[in-house]
Amino acid sequence: MTKDAQDTPAEGTRARAFRLLRAWRDGRPDEQIPNERETLREAFKDSSEPAPPHAPPLKVSIALLTKNGEATLPALLDSFWSQQVMAPPEIVAVDSGSTDRTLEILAGRVTRVVAIEPCTFNLGLTRNLAIEQTTGDVIVFIVQDAVPTSDRWLEDLTAPLVADGTVAGAFARQVPRPEASGVTRHYLAQGAAAGDESWYSEMSGDAEWQETAPEERLWRCVFDNVCSCVRRSVWAAHPFAETPIGEDIEWARDVLLAGHRIVYAPQATVVHSHERSALDEYRRTYLLHRRLWELFELQTIPTFSLATRAMASSLALHLRCERRRPARWLQTAALAVAWPAGQYFGARSAVRGRPLPRWRPGTV
Repeated sequence: MTKDAQDTPAEGTRARAFRLLRAWRDGRPDEQIPNERETLREAFKDSSEPAPPHAPPLKVSIALLTKNGEATLPALLDSFWSQQVMAPPEIVAVDSGSTDRTLEILAGRVTRVVAIEPCTFNLGLTRNLAIEQTTGDVIVFIVQDAVPTSDRWLEDLTAPLVADGTVAGAFARQVPRPEASGVTRHYLAQGAAAGDESWYSEMSGDAEWQETAPEERLWRCVFDNVCSCVRRSVWAAHPFAETPIGEDIEWARDVLLAGHRIVYAPQATVVHSHERSALDEYRRTYLLHRRLWELFELQTIPTFSLATRAMASSLALHLRCERRRPARWLQTAALAVAWPAGQYFGARSAVRGRPLPRWRPGTV
């Protein structure tokens, strides 16, 4: 990177964001840097005028992945049919062997249901299958337990692709469920899909990629398929990869390097959060940080000593988040160990070329 590039205001904002990442990696509490809370949405805020709308209008399809989703599907389907759009959307559901009332709930409320064997589910390949079953120019992905908060959600999510032909995909804002724990609320609020200001990411090519630090590579490629939309023509050239986790950020990397843009669209908001066990979180984190090394050469916690420091600082943070809920203290302590351990051992396994663990697909 040239000195001129380093001196730009946007670059300075990104550098502060990456110092936050390094501070967290090193186990230093957030409170030590309260004035450094800029995020990438500030660094990549779009100040340009949007391109003229496409003509004719783009057709939008919804791809929904389901498995035993009877608890949340009724509200999700109601939200689909309440959207303020010119015509009812095409809705294709890909179901991975549901044994509850999921198929009954979907019947008559979606355009098509495609059933697959649970053992064949893959985060990337199953989304490719879903797109193949749709006919839209823009395909909206949403998981079965993410519920839109507005009847303009579909319009707001797809608007960046309608307005600008260089945009390959956009992703929505996520807010926690009312019953979410304090720890869950804290981490979701720190995530890339939490802010209320839109931003975009782009990459000029492989030369810029090679000059970019691993932390910034990750932030450039932030994308979240919990609720997102992609342009079919771009997907045709860059389908999702077969991977146990991180298909969204890998896809974002590929389309950015091909000259497209990624947009965060916070006006489109969904309610979505999880309360997983410490074991499941360890496994997810382990697999994710293997991928972060493979994709970006990033180790957020490169040494065991930093991992132990991160565990200690995470424990203090978690107990503050749950100070009024003693019943959660044991779980929150387990999570304080699981997440740093997953980061350290996951990346370490990739650096050392160890084989992928044979965990069942249901754990991720």
